[in-house]
Amino acid sequence: MSGTATIALAGNPNSGKTTLFNAITGARQRVGNYPGITVERKEGTVNVEDMKVNIIDLPGCYSLSAYSEEELVARKVLVDERPDIVVDIVDATRLERHLYLAVQFFELGIPVLLSLNMMDEARKQGLRIDRIRLSNLLGCPVVETVARSGTGKKELIEKALAHARERGGKWEPLEISYGPDLDPALAEMVEKIEATDFMTERYPARWIALKYLEADEDVMKAGKAIGGPAEALERCVEKTREHCRKTLNTSPDAIIADYRYGLINSILKQDIIVHEKTQQERIDFSSRLDDVLTNRLLGPAIMIGVLYAMFQITFTVGEIPMGWLETFFGWLGDTATAIIPAGLVQSLVVSGIIDGVGGVLGFVPLIAIMFLMISFLEDSGYMARVAYMLDRVLRIFGLHGCSAMPFIVSGGIMGGCAVPGLMATRTLRSPKEKLATLLTAPFMPCGAKLPVFLLLVAAFFSENEAQVMFSITLFAWAMALLVSKLVRSTIIKGDPTPFVMELPPYRMPTLRGVLTHTWERAWQYIKKAGTVILAVSILLWAAMTFPGLSEEEVAGFEAQRQTIAASVQTEEQQETLLTEIDNLQGQAALRHSLAGRIGTMFEPISQLAGFDWRTNIALVGGFAAKEVIVATFGTAYSLGEVDPEASDSLSRRIASDPTWNKFTALALIVFVLLYAPCFVTVVTMAKESSWRWALFSTCFNTTLGFVIAVGVYQFGTLFLI
Repeated sequence: MSGTATIALAGNPNSGKTTLFNAITGARQRVGNYPGITVERKEGTVNVEDMKVNIIDLPGCYSLSAYSEEELVARKVLVDERPDIVVDIVDATRLERHLYLAVQFFELGIPVLLSLNMMDEARKQGLRIDRIRLSNLLGCPVVETVARSGTGKKELIEKALAHARERGGKWEPLEISYGPDLDPALAEMVEKIEATDFMTERYPARWIALKYLEADEDVMKAGKAIGGPAEALERCVEKTREHCRKTLNTSPDAIIADYRYGLINSILKQDIIVHEKTQQERIDFSSRLDDVLTNRLLGPAIMIGVLYAMFQITFTVGEIPMGWLETFFGWLGDTATAIIPAGLVQSLVVSGIIDGVGGVLGFVPLIAIMFLMISFLEDSGYMARVAYMLDRVLRIFGLHGCSAMPFIVSGGIMGGCAVPGLMATRTLRSPKEKLATLLTAPFMPCGAKLPVFLLLVAAFFSENEAQVMFSITLFAWAMALLVSKLVRSTIIKGDPTPFVMELPPYRMPTLRGVLTHTWERAWQYIKKAGTVILAVSILLWAAMTFPGLSEEEVAGFEAQRQTIAASVQTEEQQETLLTEIDNLQGQAALRHSLAGRIGTMFEPISQLAGFDWRTNIALVGGFAAKEVIVATFGTAYSLGEVDPEASDSLSRRIASDPTWNKFTALALIVFVLLYAPCFVTVVTMAKESSWRWALFSTCFNTTLGFVIAVGVYQFGTLFLI
């Protein structure tokens, strides 16, 4: 090896791979207790003596087959980039299952180091693993690690580099016998492959033959494009498949899996794992906990209780720091008003920047508390149980158990983001289930929609905040499931695929881990407020300020003021009447502006849902980012209010507006929840499917959201007021 080396970290989902990557590189890559978070490879570097070591964090996968994009990405990195060594991180408490991937690395031939991770958990369960013996049987170094604490990472890097040097970049494929039914076919296929050098520049010949027998679509498609012995190989596969069906009533890929597990069992039975006698009677804490938490009846009830408690705690605890921030931004606005002379600059700073961005940042305490609890649930392993329980429901609506994670990541429990949620759909094997999940995941109440809901709930439902927020979450899930059922029954029909998902053991989250994850999410929100939302706030301020009223119109208002000053006797009456004139001028100026004209243009239609022209402006801005809706309200109500120095919060300002009522607020909540996703989400959706489906989602969601919002507003105002 030269002065640089490349190590690829691979492993099953939930094996602690990304945690170990962070421990080695010092990065803070997000970790989730479920498949689908690490959907693309991540890279970092670490210096070992004089050598620069590149660390590639591959997506978590169960095999090197072409069943999912994670598996394809991992395979392509290994084959195309040929790292010096792959470190296979296995969960020491689930050695048998996790070694299945290791066996495939051995068959590919790449140098491998086995990392026995979560050794602390294994010891707690009374497991003792003879790693020296395991190393001898597997023919590769085996290192014990605890990713959460970083234990063993130094030894892991040193032994990985030493083994890579020893192998010198040479791949040595392991040949496993697959019995009398497959071995002859494999030999025949290998002969054909080697005779024509069929794809052997990328893969070992026997590995190609195995992939043909496993009906690997990616390899067979590549082979068909090349031609050569591809047809002969397919004929051989067909003949072998027919033979297996007649003689064993099974398929070649099932036989291959059986023999691989047979090899693993034969290794592990050689006293590799020892259960201490005193520990054999120890009851598995996770299993006992699962008996309760995932119980068919108790599980859903506990899950709903946990979510409800989360909202209750958020509002109870978050109200105090939220008040501090409101006071701070009120003071900041007053100070800026006092320092900066009246005019456009003062308006830009106070109305455009402080009120716009401050309206979004004011919700940081609530969001941080909610993120704190979500991080705790994720790190403890409970979120994976939530996905497991939801699988039973999702199947009814034509989805897959793995669809639960994209929903949850998108905001199924308030506070997520649709962008990583859509990327998490890559774990879905069926393209139809993936597409249905892609189309409905943006319905979830993501962290960007949260401030809008908090604003409206605080304004109109202050006595039942937690109940209303909880209802919004349930409504989002109901709509996602109903729309999924609709699209799976009409435009994307197809049978569901089997559910395979691993439940990680329960762990007590570390304070550092929970705080780090909370900070990362909260900082992402704050950063967005300071960049994208600041820019959009300024643009919206300009759109709501220019063009101003004509000189004649301004003169008309001034004449009214002079008339009042000359005719009204008491100072109190004068002040009241002058304030009304100021308010009328502010409203006229806002309506005359570019944004006001756009909002007014849509008003004849949007009023069916109770939305006035100011709401229309906010909703158009929300296509850039949903947080902009609150920022726009902040700017609009600051520009249009009677007294710019008033200290009332934005919620109170909206609540006191006579054009609003509870059903206007409910209609807006429904529309914001369902209408077109933000621009970044639309681009991500196009990347994961196509622009055709992204455009369909934008139009369909907006239409659906508007129809339901109109129904809510019209029914409420006609029958309930």
